[in-house]
Formats: sequence, structure tokens, C-alpha cells
Amino acid sequence: MRIAPVGLVADDPFRAGCDFAAITHGHPTGWFAAGAMAVMIARLLAGAELDVAIDAAQDRLRFEPDADETLEALGAARRRAVADLEADSASPEAVESLGQGWIAEEALAISVYCALVAPDFEMGVLLAVNHGGDSDSTGAITGNIFGTLHGVGAIPAPWLDEFEARDVIEALAGDLVRLVDADGSAPAVVDATRYPPW
Repeated sequence: MRIAPVGLVADDPFRAGCDFAAITHGHPTGWFAAGAMAVMIARLLAGAELDVAIDAAQDRLRFEPDADETLEALGAARRRAVADLEADSASPEAVESLGQGWIAEEALAISVYCALVAPDFEMGVLLAVNHGGDSDSTGAITGNIFGTLHGVGAIPAPWLDEFEARDVIEALAGDLVRLVDADGSAPAVVDATRYPPW
């Protein structure tokens, strides 16, 4: 759930996402789910539709040995989303059919499902947090996907009004945007007085 910024700045978002996840996740599936999320965010930021971004992530995963669990989780999310959109039956029970979200590929699958079936940010995040599993992770990941797709304007105003530490988060986000050069690469030097390297 912390990997979305990698998709904003990394030259190879998949590899960077995997490397960052490996710091805390000992299993390759955790790395691959993070790499897939970073690819999706990068593609969405470049203007791709969600289905195209998911295709790009799945295409990248196919080159990795041991990525079967993440590929299957994304495939299950897409299949369930198609079926539930046709039947107009998205629900917390549908979310839970994809797992609990306690492991990386399940959290990613749940979030992708919610982003595919919900018509807007509010419905997507509410669906992502109203299940019996790791709902804070799935809510955050779903919010990252919708936020990249639609921007801060898609977040309901009452949610923003009550948002804890909003000024700090907006300042950090603004700094991240300013730190990325026009060509998408990060600058060599970061202001150490604002972000000390300790």
C-alpha cells in the first residue's frame, strides 16, 4: 500500500516496486504484487485506461518466474469484476471471494476489483474497506488507483475536510510533484533541510 509513489517517479516501475517491497516482504509474491501496482500507477499516470494498465502489469509479470500467484490474483479480480458488472452484483461478499487482503496479491486483487466495478472514488473505497480482512490496506490501494485515475477532485469533499494531517500530506505530495523533472526523472539532489537523510 506504500508503493504508488514508485509508479510516479521510477524509470522501471516494476523493478523498483519489487525492490522496495523486498525490504519488508520475504516472499516473491509480495514483490511481484508491488511491482505490478507500480506499473499500473505509471501507466495510469501516462493516461492509460485501467484495463490497459492492468494488461501492462500482467504482461510484465509473465516474464518473471514464480509470479503465478500474482497473475492468478489479478486474473481472478478481472473475471469477478466482469461477472459482477454484468449482474450488477458488486458486494463485500464478492470482495471476500478474492481473499482477505492480508497477503499482497490478495490486497492487490481486491483493490483492482473495487476500482473496476465502482463508478467513483467514494463507492470504490467504501467497497474496499467494508469486508472482514485487511481493509485499511485494500482501501489505501484502491484510493491510490482511483486517485491516479481521477485526481484529488474525485475525493468527496467531506472526506477531505476531516482528513487528519491533510496539510502535511498535501505539502509532501506537492514536493514530490516538484521534484520530478519534466521528463519524469527524479533530480540528483533533494533538499536535505526539508527532508533530512536520517
